[in-house]
Amino acid sequence: METNNDRSENTLSTLDSQLSITNISKSYGDIKALKNISLEVSEGELFGLIGPDGAGKTSLFRILTTLLLPDSGSATVNGFDVVSDYKKIRNKIGYMPGKFSLYQDLTVEENLNFFATLFNTSIQENYDLIKDIYQQIEPFKNRRAGKLSGGMKQKLALSCALIHRPTVLFLDEPTTGVDAVSRKEFWQMLKSLKAQGITIFVSTPYMDEATLCERIALIQSGTILSVDTPENIMNGMKEQFYAIRSENMGLLISDLRAHELVKTVFAFGENHHITFKNSSDENQKRLLEYLNTKSHQTIVFEPIIPTIEDCFIHLMQHQDATHSN
Repeated sequence: METNNDRSENTLSTLDSQLSITNISKSYGDIKALKNISLEVSEGELFGLIGPDGAGKTSLFRILTTLLLPDSGSATVNGFDVVSDYKKIRNKIGYMPGKFSLYQDLTVEENLNFFATLFNTSIQENYDLIKDIYQQIEPFKNRRAGKLSGGMKQKLALSCALIHRPTVLFLDEPTTGVDAVSRKEFWQMLKSLKAQGITIFVSTPYMDEATLCERIALIQSGTILSVDTPENIMNGMKEQFYAIRSENMGLLISDLRAHELVKTVFAFGENHHITFKNSSDENQKRLLEYLNTKSHQTIVFEPIIPTIEDCFIHLMQHQDATHSN
């Protein structure tokens, strides 16, 4: 049977891989941050690495940007090895770390000029690439970077990462800690950059951002759970998922977890999402009869296509079950 990973590899066989990661592992003492990670990212792709804090996203990004050595395995960026060719890689990539790392005491313009100078270029030479982004903060070009809002810091950091016109842009949790409007604006900027041929590798803990990427890798505890398009991952779940709600959601989740037919139950917004232990046609009828005996009122129960977060939880549970056996 063809898996999600098989489909991804078949798709990539016809494309040029700009990032190639093979069996990368990294440990910090007894903590295994990355466990035999293998990925391919094609040229011009907007690829997302999706996972919670501590999943290994930053460790992988630091290896790919030549800031951290792997314990084992290999990786190339633009065909250059991340260990032996680190100088060549650094000249060709842009990197925006999760924590704002620009010079707080320098102004917006001074920061941008500084990074342009590092790469022997100028703001004027590559202004067309950053114009749409930088124009939003240019009225504040004489303000110190430390005095900017979260969204403005984000735009300045992105401008600095782009000022030398990189071929690959690494963005490590770029929308963490910024407001919802700034998050939306940021992803619109990424789509514009992709249209200019830049390969974008972005990490995020926000599951809702996964659907904004062309392909994604779900990562948990240093292990890749799945690699595919968001649509293929959501449509590839074997179990049928259901959304259910009633007037007393707190009591409902307890009663659902107590029922013998229910396999998984998780709260999602105004609904609880559930799966059953088997695919019997009687499941819905028997569960509703059970909930009626528990005096639940105004029950709404319907089949749904799982969200990326549903898929992530499902794959994570499968991984835990496999490791425990």
